[in-house]
Amino acid sequence: MIDIRDMGIVPYTDGLQIMKSLQTQRINEEIPDTLLILEHEEIVTIGPRARNDGIAPPLDYPTHPVDRGGGLTWHGPGQIVCYPIFKWGLRKNEASVAEIISKLEEWVINALRQCDIEGQRDKRMQGVWVDGHKICSIGLSFLRWVSRHGLTINVATPTGRVEGVAGCGLDTDTTTSLLTLGYNVEPERIKQALLTTMKDSLFNGS
Repeated sequence: MIDIRDMGIVPYTDGLQIMKSLQTQRINEEIPDTLLILEHEEIVTIGPRARNDGIAPPLDYPTHPVDRGGGLTWHGPGQIVCYPIFKWGLRKNEASVAEIISKLEEWVINALRQCDIEGQRDKRMQGVWVDGHKICSIGLSFLRWVSRHGLTINVATPTGRVEGVAGCGLDTDTTTSLLTLGYNVEPERIKQALLTTMKDSLFNGS
């Protein structure tokens, strides 16, 4: 059983508190695996890798430090955010963080395929790429193998905003949105595709 919560627009700091509370509840077996689907107002989260490398977004972006893996991640309008508060390590191919991230990548790739979009992995950075551009970022934090944070899919973000944020080791304009690449797909269609493909992508063989 997965508890699916489509929460609409949630301020980022509120989202952090919700995730932390749910993570504790999941560790204590008070709730089942829970998936949060939401959107944030514009903010760039700065992970440990970006802080260690001295990488920051342009000054006109609001920012917030986070403890998930990875570097800079843009959040804002036109982006789907998924936070899986899941207990991992219970199924096959979940013995490491890399394997879990690979499962999440496969999930997004399968969902995009249902929307007639070909997503791929790319050796430049984890996440999902379309036509040589990064449209999905993944970053997780774990406590007792229960995850928080998660993934983003840039569907129809404001022109130039996500493109102006350079990820660790990436140039500006490498990360973009599906709409900018010419894929005019409704966010609700992608959300439905994510729900349709979730079981086979994440829990196959469980």
